Order: sequence, then C-alpha cells, then structure tokens
Amino acid sequence: MVSETVRKRYAGEIEAATGIRSQALLRAFATVPREQFLGPAPWQLLTAPVVGQTGIQSIEVSDPERLYSNASVVLDPSRSLTNGNPGTLAPWLDALDLAVGDSVFHLGCGTGYYSALISEIVGTAGRVTAVEVDPKLASIALDSLAAYPNVEVIEGDGGTIPPGQRDAILINAGVTHPPAIWLDSLKTGGRLLVPLTVDVGMPNVGKGVVLLVRREELGYAARFLATPVMIFTCTSARDPNAGQLLMKALMSGAMASVRSLRRDTHAPAESCWLHAPDFCLSTSRTDQPHGATTNGN
Repeated sequence: MVSETVRKRYAGEIEAATGIRSQALLRAFATVPREQFLGPAPWQLLTAPVVGQTGIQSIEVSDPERLYSNASVVLDPSRSLTNGNPGTLAPWLDALDLAVGDSVFHLGCGTGYYSALISEIVGTAGRVTAVEVDPKLASIALDSLAAYPNVEVIEGDGGTIPPGQRDAILINAGVTHPPAIWLDSLKTGGRLLVPLTVDVGMPNVGKGVVLLVRREELGYAARFLATPVMIFTCTSARDPNAGQLLMKALMSGAMASVRSLRRDTHAPAESCWLHAPDFCLSTSRTDQPHGATTNGN
C-alpha cells in the first residue's frame, strides 16, 4: 500500500516539472493508485539520463512507491510501448480545463491511468468514455477502471466511434488532421486536444505538435502547445495528402501564430498557416475578419 505522503510528493514533483495550474488535476495525481494500472511487479521505469550518461535509462523496480515519479513505465518492450510520461500528459490534461460535471471522450486510453485521473476531476456528475484499440490494453483498462462508475471503456478504433456531444476530447494518438467527427462533437466551449504528426519512418509512430481547439460561438479558437511530441498513430485519422500539407506547414515554422481553426470554404490567404480542403489553421482570431492576421496575443 502506497502512502498518501508518497502520492502527494509525486503530485508535487509533477507540478514542479510542468507548472500545471489545475489543483483538481494535482489532487487526482495524488489520489489515483498508479500501480493498479501497470500490471504485476516488477516494473520497468524509463527515467531521464543521470550525470555522466546519455539517453533514457531503464530501471527495474518492485516497490510500488518507485512508480510515483515523473517517469514512463514500460507496458510492452517489443513495441516500445509505455503508459505515457506524466510530465507529458499532465500539461495536456491541464490545457483541457476539465471541470466537475464534464463529459470527456478519451481516445487511446491505454491501460486507463489517465482516464482515471480525468474521472477524479469530473467527478460523479461527469462522464468519461475511454477507448482503446489494442485488445490487451483495453482488457486491462476495463478491469482497472471497474472501480470508476463514471467511466465507460470501449475496445475499438476511436477514430471511427462518434463521441457524441462532449465538453472535452483528448486524443492520445497522432493524426494528420482533426476529423470533422471530433470537431462536430464539441459543445460550445468544448475543447479538443490532438497531436498532429508526420511519419518518421517508424511503424505506427509519428512526430509533431499538439493542437488545442476550443469551440466558440463564432468559430473554433486554436493554438499549439509548446512541446513537440512523438507518439503512436491513430491509423484511421491519417491521410497522405493531409500529412504532406502538415509537413510543409511544420517546416515553415510560425506555429505560435496560429489562433483559429476555420471550416468555411475560402481561398488560401496570407493568414492561412495550413490550408487544407476541409479545414484551415489560421493566424486570424475567430472574431477577426477573414484574412486578417494577429500579432502577439
């Protein structure tokens, strides 16, 4: 049994490493038993390099208290599959501004740990749908999340499952574009967080940036998070043409200038950072005339 003191220390480590704002998220990190989502001991931790060494370090541990650190835990070494680094996922969850009563769709839930964190934040008045395409991981998530009555676990390709109307959608897999089915599912004020990635020559893995979209009365506000990402792909939400457009946009830089996601039909303009047939990432705000650009905030 891991003590409350250890879990609180872990939450403090995550806060110090990431600067997240949500106190509800920090309480969730200090509450959810991480060991219940990782299978039996021993566990393989991936930690940052130590002094005098380079590259990620692998450590085998059997004490569950060692799991309460800002480190990934290996789930399947043959696929380099981990449960996700808390220092990576925490800013994503923080950016979604989750609140009590929110309805959340989580694609790529893995073994369910981060779905459990979401469950703690939204509370019994909220709802979480956790989707995982890998049958083995989905089975673990189903068992691990049984203690969370506000969580539904679905085994399947989340890219083909209509989320329904949601306050927040978390896509924990790389895509080349934000599909209409996700954008349409956002309530007014709803948030979508999705990694946009390009292929890097590794099977089912892409590298890119994380986009946060918020549906507003006048359209969709959008911005990129600062940290790049390398992540497994959602194969049903990848398109070669969209991937080429994304690669070109990423090479051009200026990601920080993006302010909105447009879905109206329009000709390419100076304000279009990425202009695709079904959407456009624009430097204009949702309350600006089309074609206008934004400097600063």
